Amino acid sequence: MRVSPQKARLVLNLIKGRRVEDARSTLLFTKKRVAETVSKLLQSAIDNANYLSTEKGLDIDLDNLYVKQAVANDGPRMKRIRPAPMGRAYRYVRRIAHLEIVLAQRNKNGAPVATVVTEEGAAKTAVPAKKAGAKAKAKAPAKKKAVGKKAAKK
Repeated sequence: MRVSPQKARLVLNLIKGRRVEDARSTLLFTKKRVAETVSKLLQSAIDNANYLSTEKGLDIDLDNLYVKQAVANDGPRMKRIRPAPMGRAYRYVRRIAHLEIVLAQRNKNGAPVATVVTEEGAAKTAVPAKKAGAKAKAKAPAKKKAVGKKAAKK
């Protein structure tokens, strides 16, 4: 989308973590130009989830979908030149944002389910639940550097 990522993030932060119906109504009444594009992207992700549930046989309840992740990353920048006084030229940059929305499913009590749908639709991944008692591996201590000959003589 030809909008700066900073402006797109303002709209995407409004819908993060919300249910799909709430996100659609929020985007409908948002007075930003990028909100219409984000709404189309959200509808595409919902349609992808519907496709996975009907055609691919994946068990997805469309009523329990929520926006798990909404990201606007930098795209390629277009460098342009604007005429300036006395024959000079000022350079400016037109920014582009790559938008990404990930939907996930919650069950009745609000706990997330392992089904995730991205806006591409083909990606269906299982998110492993974290164990409460799992411990992280400890890193090995850093080795000491060898002392050079000049430092050893001092």
